[in-house]
Amino acid sequence: MTDARPPSALRRRDYQPEHSGPLDRVRVLDMSRLFAGNVLTQVLGDFGAEVIKVEPPSGDTLRGWKTQGVSTHWKIYARNKKSLCLDLRTQRAKDLLLGLVPSAAILVESFRPGVLEDMGLDADSLLALNPKLVIVRISGWGQDGPYHQRPGFGTVIEGMSGFAAINGFEDREPVLPPMYLADGVAGLYGASAVMIALREAERPDGRGQMIDLPLYDPLFALLGPQAANYRLTGQSRKPTGSRSSNSAPRNAYRCKDGKYVSLSGSTQGMAERIFRAIGRSDLIADARFRTNDDRLKNVAALDAIIGEFIATHSQADLVALMETASVTVGPIYDIAQILEDPHVIDREIVADYPDDEIGSLPMHHVVPRLAETPGGIRMAAPSLGQDNRILLSELGVDSAGYDVLVAEGVAFEAPRVESVS
Repeated sequence: MTDARPPSALRRRDYQPEHSGPLDRVRVLDMSRLFAGNVLTQVLGDFGAEVIKVEPPSGDTLRGWKTQGVSTHWKIYARNKKSLCLDLRTQRAKDLLLGLVPSAAILVESFRPGVLEDMGLDADSLLALNPKLVIVRISGWGQDGPYHQRPGFGTVIEGMSGFAAINGFEDREPVLPPMYLADGVAGLYGASAVMIALREAERPDGRGQMIDLPLYDPLFALLGPQAANYRLTGQSRKPTGSRSSNSAPRNAYRCKDGKYVSLSGSTQGMAERIFRAIGRSDLIADARFRTNDDRLKNVAALDAIIGEFIATHSQADLVALMETASVTVGPIYDIAQILEDPHVIDREIVADYPDDEIGSLPMHHVVPRLAETPGGIRMAAPSLGQDNRILLSELGVDSAGYDVLVAEGVAFEAPRVESVS
């Protein structure tokens, strides 16, 4: 593996195995695969929940997303989790999983609708074992409806939700996001939904329930009042690049050193401040730019004026000038610049954590930051089946019995990776 890393300016932090968050003693059985479920349960794990990844012998598919042979996605989004590896195609493995259900508060899965039922793990059966269990069912399209049996990868959702149609530029093809947007949004919605359902379940007379969490609905909900706007205008929203359809000026502008800045004047006061900062206070009274509606109608002319000014400054000089004028502007960073930014370093938005495979691993901080009961990064992502023995011992499986489970293909444990010296 080639190490292309420059010396890190990030602060070094150790794991906090003794940290106790507000979700301490909340057990989560996470049967999900890939991104949405892992985002959801990372939030829970970061705040103290005991998250048990229930993985097949091949492991969570997220383990296979590698850079130079390193499972960086897994290392980051499976932190604060344990791994229980069972072959749920066997009845013995299903029985062992069901044995853990009474001790769990939450179960998360992301199979296609109907698969859980085919496995004999339907919601009614799970709730019979644990009436207060919160069951999160992640899918592309939901548990019912004409499309519910379709495969639902985020790419398809990002197209059919309307996101791709409004992303990019009008004279180009629709643009899909370069990352797992639908999955990430669903995972974050799911984390809040779990907390709502858990509060209900924890009432003296409360009950558990099933949460239907498709990828489609959360992403569509974040795309603004498009349906209402279409009803009013009869026109679909067109992509506008980095411009906004709600306010102007707003764009990404090129500086003389080839770098870019993002600038927004989304209020009347800020727009006027921008005009003064570029030495064009006359634009405040210009009929083309007097109000936000005027600026939107003449956005090309406005962008040309602002862009011409910005093009005469380097990124650093432009940002300094605009910040002095209290204008909302910022440099457009790539990851190399982010890792050198003093704000990122000082707040430890990213910090280096020990890693047995590559020495140190830069990871994002726990989000959000609670003042009285903060989350913490207690442990690194687990190897496959790392916690089999201790978890199965709760069900009366001793060392000899565990060896039998491994020999019979019911349980699996990956060999440990030697630490980097």
